[in-house]
Amino acid sequence: MNKPNWIIIAEGELGVKEIPGKENNPRIIEYHSTCTLKAGDDETSWCSAFVNWVFYKLGMERTKSAAARSWLNWGITIDQPEYGCVAIFTRGNNPVYGHVGFYVGDDPNNKERVLILGGNQGDEVCIKSFPKSTLLGYRKP
Repeated sequence: MNKPNWIIIAEGELGVKEIPGKENNPRIIEYHSTCTLKAGDDETSWCSAFVNWVFYKLGMERTKSAAARSWLNWGITIDQPEYGCVAIFTRGNNPVYGHVGFYVGDDPNNKERVLILGGNQGDEVCIKSFPKSTLLGYRKP
């Protein structure tokens, strides 16, 4: 399988984590720098900042927003997920909150879930399973 360039960049960030306490991980601050919010700590939600940073590294169009749901207005909508596409999810009951990351497959242990490579997943860049029931949409450049 040919991996999109952005997935190769995102995979290179696997394991980047928040630093507990008053210290901040400079790499997460760098992710934030690609968004208009420009948060200065690693506690501010950074899933969208991570996706923005990945596309920024390739000089590609991005939302420049720290809001996960901003990705619903980016690129083109696709009905079926493609490896590496952007996946946007709800988060909690607030219609403003969300989560965003890169689709890397269906969860082999649960057909109702998908695997997402993303930032701020358990306070780190990792691959984590998310329920399809919270999916808002898939997008690609």
